Order: sequence, then C-alpha cells, then structure tokens
Amino acid sequence: MSERINILKTYKIYIGGSFPRTESGRFYNPMNAKKESLGNICLSSRKDFRNAVVAARKAFGDWSDRTAFNRSQILYRMAEVLEGRREQFIAELMQQDSSRKDAEKEVNLSIDRLVYFAGWCDKYQQIFSSVNPVASSHFNFSALEPTGVVAIVANKDSSLLGLVSYMAPIIAGGNSCVILASENKPLCSISFAEVLNASDLPGGVVNILTGKKSELLSQIGSHMDVNAVCYTDGIKDELIQLKEASIDNLKRIKSYMYDLTTVEVENPYIINDFQEVKTTWHPIEVIGAAKASY
Repeated sequence: MSERINILKTYKIYIGGSFPRTESGRFYNPMNAKKESLGNICLSSRKDFRNAVVAARKAFGDWSDRTAFNRSQILYRMAEVLEGRREQFIAELMQQDSSRKDAEKEVNLSIDRLVYFAGWCDKYQQIFSSVNPVASSHFNFSALEPTGVVAIVANKDSSLLGLVSYMAPIIAGGNSCVILASENKPLCSISFAEVLNASDLPGGVVNILTGKKSELLSQIGSHMDVNAVCYTDGIKDELIQLKEASIDNLKRIKSYMYDLTTVEVENPYIINDFQEVKTTWHPIEVIGAAKASY
C-alpha cells in the first residue's frame, strides 16, 4: 500500500464576516524550520484589500455607535472563545517553530490582552476627554471619536499575539480595521478569524488578509478610504514606503516597537492614538444680564 499523501489545509482570508478565497486564485506555501509546508495560504491581491476596506467602512458606522459596554462584552467573548480553543492555537504555534512553553505563553497573553482591553472600552473617554477652561461664557468640552478604518500591518514574528495586541485597542475605540497578517507565520491569524466569527463581532469590523507586504504596502498607504495605519514590524524601509505612499491623503501612520510579552504594550495610549478629538462649545446663560433685559 502506498504512503498516504498529507492533505494540507487551505487557509482562507476573512472579509466582511465571510471566508472567501482570494479573488486572484493565488496561494503560497510558507515553510517552518523543518522545511514542512504550513498549508495553502491565500496570496491576497490589491482587489482583496479594496474589498476588505469596503467591508470595514460599511461596518464602521454601526460599530462606532455601539455602547462602550457592548464593545467590551464582545472583546471579552473573544477571550472566552480563544480560551476554549487554546490547544488548537498552541499546536499551530508549535507548527510554526514555537516551543510548547512559548506557545502556551503566547496564547495565554493573547487571552489576557483581550480581557485587558475589554476593560478599557468604557474608561478611555474618562482619561483622555476634558472640560477646557475658556475666557468666554461657554462650557468647552473635548471628547474622543474613532478615526475610522485602520489598516494594521501585523508583526512578522508573532502569529497570534502580534495581531491581538493591536487589533484589540483599535476596535475597543470604535474603529474598524483591515489586518495584513504575518507573511511567514499566518496560521493563527486565520484561525483567529474563526474566533472573531463566533464572538458576536459584526462582520466587517475586523478583516484579515494573508499575503506579501511587498505587494500590498503601497496600496495600504495610498488607499483614500483608509484613515490610519498601525505598523508594527520595525523595518525602516517599509515604514518610509508607507509614509511616501500616504502623502496624497495625509493619513495617520503610527509605528510601534513594543515588546509584546511585557505590560509595555498594555496601555490606553494605543486606543488614544486612533481617536479624533471633537470639541464642543455650549453657551452659559448669564443670569444677571437676562434679568436686566426685562
């Protein structure tokens, strides 16, 4: 009897709450250190990215209007679903060259980070909003509103934690996002999309693409309906490419170099980085002047 051929899993992309194959029909086979193929991974095209941005923009209005409490509930539900699938993610991380100990740590940190940012959903406004002193007879309030559609370039060396650590604060603040997953370690990213799909998150709030940064970075920077970019890879030339591509639309580009395994990345300032400040003036009735007019 001939040796059985191993059937590799096909990892689809995640757009608008669905799992389509890339419109180009292309795929690639990343290898681990043992030269074992990790699977058939969709090689996303610029058209896929545009479709994902359309889905993110469509979902943004509803998501940004949700109460902070509801966004918190959904982030916490993500943590619950991920907790129930710990062994699957540990196995995938080990398949991508992590040791058992490191894989367990990464999954645990990812779960804890979702819970952490779930707790910030109804608190960051209190920290960063303000009542401003003004010289005229007005109350002056500054409050935060989400930026809109954020593109996230996930960390190339972290299959799960690098995605969760930046996705969570961005959607906690009411934004929607399009994530370009790790090119060499993509397995957990698409498996995490299955977690999102089971967590009551509306379709389109988070969209996940797999593929090559070399093909998509310029599109990410130049797309006119992407409001901001979260870049987490620390490669100077790629950051310059993003900034040059964004010149025409002046989108906000934030670059982070946090150690993902430390509490350094657990801070509400990442939420604040993808917020706009809205200032409102409200007149104060001058009682003495009102009486004098009678």
